[in-house]
Amino acid sequence: MNLFFSVKRLQTALICFILMTISVSTRAAGSPLQIRNLGEGHCLVRVNASQKYLLLPVEDASPDVRISMIVNNKEVKNFDVRLAVNKVDYFVPVDLSDYSGKTISFKFKMNSNDPVRVNLSPDNTACCKEMRLSDTFDTGNREKFRPTYHFSPLYGWMNDPNGMVYKDGEYHLFYQYNPYGSKWGNMNWGHAISKDLINWEHRPVAITPDALGTIFSGSAVVDHHNTAGFGAGAIVAIYTQNSDRQVQSIAYSTDNGRTFTKYENNPVLVSEARDFRDPKVFWYEGTQRWIMVLAVGQEMQIFSSPDLKDWTFESSFGEGYGAHGNVWECPDLFELPVEGTGEKKWVLLCSLGDGPFGDSATQYFVGSFDGKKFICDNQPNVTKWMDWGKDHYATVTWSDAPDNRRIAIAWMSNWQYANDVPTSQYRSPNSVPRDLSLFAVGDGIYLQSAPSPELLKLRDIFKKRSFRVNGTRTVNELVPGNEGAYEIELAIRNQHADVIGFRLYNDKGEEVDMQYDMKEKKFSMDRRKSGDVGFNENFPMLTWTAIEDGKEELKLRLYVDKSSVEAFGDGGRFAMTNQVFPSEPYNHIDFYSKGGAYKVDSFVTYKLKK
Repeated sequence: MNLFFSVKRLQTALICFILMTISVSTRAAGSPLQIRNLGEGHCLVRVNASQKYLLLPVEDASPDVRISMIVNNKEVKNFDVRLAVNKVDYFVPVDLSDYSGKTISFKFKMNSNDPVRVNLSPDNTACCKEMRLSDTFDTGNREKFRPTYHFSPLYGWMNDPNGMVYKDGEYHLFYQYNPYGSKWGNMNWGHAISKDLINWEHRPVAITPDALGTIFSGSAVVDHHNTAGFGAGAIVAIYTQNSDRQVQSIAYSTDNGRTFTKYENNPVLVSEARDFRDPKVFWYEGTQRWIMVLAVGQEMQIFSSPDLKDWTFESSFGEGYGAHGNVWECPDLFELPVEGTGEKKWVLLCSLGDGPFGDSATQYFVGSFDGKKFICDNQPNVTKWMDWGKDHYATVTWSDAPDNRRIAIAWMSNWQYANDVPTSQYRSPNSVPRDLSLFAVGDGIYLQSAPSPELLKLRDIFKKRSFRVNGTRTVNELVPGNEGAYEIELAIRNQHADVIGFRLYNDKGEEVDMQYDMKEKKFSMDRRKSGDVGFNENFPMLTWTAIEDGKEELKLRLYVDKSSVEAFGDGGRFAMTNQVFPSEPYNHIDFYSKGGAYKVDSFVTYKLKK
């Protein structure tokens, strides 16, 4: 009797073991997804591409795993994914549609930050247990901090805007994109299209990595005269490829940016310099040549070309000018009229990791350009900042924008904490679009950034008030049904107050405090109590900028959108952009004064809709 039961237990155990082995190692014979354990953490996943996506489980705390995608024994793609070891934070899709009906292999080695768990295998990792095939991938928003009217990717990581070009009624926005996770990596060009700068159609990835490297930042132009030979009106993208070295390559589209073909003789420009990137290209009528401005170390180099393929070095700019605390990036060069004069000036944009409040910011230079050389009007020790917040970087403008407009957009984040902000489905939005112009104050010429007029279309329910402030005045409901997306327009007349202040806050006690210090002649924004500020030590911050002397009438526009506040003073003569992460929308405002009173001639709140 005892022997019989022992044999039965042994048989049962063996059957269970065999079934477990089959389910873990192969997901059962004939399954469209089979996982093979190759030992010491190495895995081989074989997929019958009968469905559109392979969904990969991600754990942001895990290290990157390099995955090789293999078809017909050839590697067709490789990319890095933070494959889930202990738990699944979210899924990312691998599109299989180009290989429908074929067998695809994915080869990788699991990694872990846990030194005790070095021998990972399919049976002890969350990614292998949860990996699956699907015909759909859910991109419905699950983030409370996702903005309403600022552009953000459907999923994944985004940083610099790229390739911004206008053609046939469409604004094209390309951007640095990681489709395989919400942290930086796997740089592709993501793509979106808009007819109004507000509503965006998400498009498939436009330009993907190849043997020359991943796809870093760059620009795009419309080749109206077919100088490159790809066809009159072709959109030509010019971008950096990053591998062991950085080189410049081109790709072209003959279907209005829907698809791109890479130039067979890439790269078109190389250098011995280590930091050699972010080409901004435009047509210069004076010399009938294309001009490329390229960030090289801590200077900008200027090249010219007749055909976008063969480039000649012309000059460099930067030594001794402006801020130099880090490498220069993301140049732009364009001409603008100076308001109230018959004069025109050239503006050179330059982003760098040495802003007025730490790391990411955009500086600019005003001067002249003759098709070969940029000459700055300012003294070398003068630094001009485009935006005085923490979260306005990689600012670039659209090529060929209608009516000679110069429209800019920026990445709304900061490298100090971009990977750490409290979102997971996506990371990073863009700023609102801004129309640029120049104005003169005294002997200086400065760049003005005004919210683009398209934003007016967002205005829905509004309420207008006026009152005097001598102490504190509270408005308890900013907009009805407040979901965190609204605009505030203020017109203020000072009546001898030393401080003109206003505090946005919610019922949780989270706040953004802004004030004009009339004695110190500055405007400030304090987000140190704005909500979740503990994810990175560099996030809590008070930012400030100088205001013009003698200003007693003040105008301010505030754009608030769930996780950001953008302030524009006096039509954009100063701008300040900061992210915030409140647990609920700011729905109240306290106006306060110190040392005197002020009159709010107009306080208008607009609920904004998409």
